[in-house]
Amino acid sequence: MMKQKKVPMRKCTGCGEMKPKRELIRVVKAPEKDGEAQLREISLDLTGKAAGRGAYVCRNLDCFEKARKARRFERSLSCKIPEEVYELMKKQLEESEGSIQV
Repeated sequence: MMKQKKVPMRKCTGCGEMKPKRELIRVVKAPEKDGEAQLREISLDLTGKAAGRGAYVCRNLDCFEKARKARRFERSLSCKIPEEVYELMKKQLEESEGSIQV
């Protein structure tokens, strides 16, 4: 008998539901490089492999907007996120939404 492989679960920052990690998109804050504390890269990690602090969100704009409005990404990544970064992530999400149907 094969042992059932454990499915890693993560909580969506938007709706607060626990879902399998593979169904969510990770928003990642790249680790600090010396002297570049202000320019930390915040981006969507569509591969789930990027190094750094991550927060997860469902692959839909509703959850993304919910998390954005409530500043949940900023809280879980403990830093301020500029408006243009949100816009960029939103665009990436819209593009990835078209290619990945859940």
